[in-house]
Amino acid sequence: MKHSLNSNRRHFSLGLLAALALGPASAAYAQGKAAPVVLVVGDSLSAEYGLKRGSGWVALTEERLKGEKVPARVVNASVSGDTTSGGRSRLPALLKQHQPAVVVIELGGNDALRGLPLNMTRDNLTAMARAAKAAGARVLLLGMEMPPNYGAKYGQEFRELFATVAREEKAALVPFFLKGVADGADPLALFQSDRIHPNEKAQPMMRDTVWPELRKLVVAG
Repeated sequence: MKHSLNSNRRHFSLGLLAALALGPASAAYAQGKAAPVVLVVGDSLSAEYGLKRGSGWVALTEERLKGEKVPARVVNASVSGDTTSGGRSRLPALLKQHQPAVVVIELGGNDALRGLPLNMTRDNLTAMARAAKAAGARVLLLGMEMPPNYGAKYGQEFRELFATVAREEKAALVPFFLKGVADGADPLALFQSDRIHPNEKAQPMMRDTVWPELRKLVVAG
């Protein structure tokens, strides 16, 4: 009995040491706590619009987390056509329901496409970041850029608002979510026929753009 007890303790200690090597989140998971939730609040770019289920960047990110043995559960609360106003109104209930450790905000593109005021977009993103932090979550903001036909001044101001919110709210930032997709040598090759939504080939690239910042937030838990 004593030998069995010592053996169990040794196995537990080895498991805990392995978890600690991966970070605090893994250590907590090894001690029986629930895996942290990564909540993605986005629009059609994250809601697998025009794609087969399970092929979008959010699903691929969950696969990467599992593959690298980073304990986390991903909840995709993205809605096609959503704006920052819609995300802001939906977020409180989502925070209460899922109690996420990390909130990924991928919104703003539809605001620009609809010509909504930039200060409203900035205010909504700020409110979402603050609500997430107040609920105990870390925040990752995915920045967007507008095509050149929107004008250089507007494009610069739109791009900078994401950096401003991230800096003021101490949130992590991916400056351009569609880097390598929308600004590639042949960007149309990575878009669906509507020329707005990335196709299936683009999804791993989007995941890889988000991954470094997201992983740091998850393992920091």
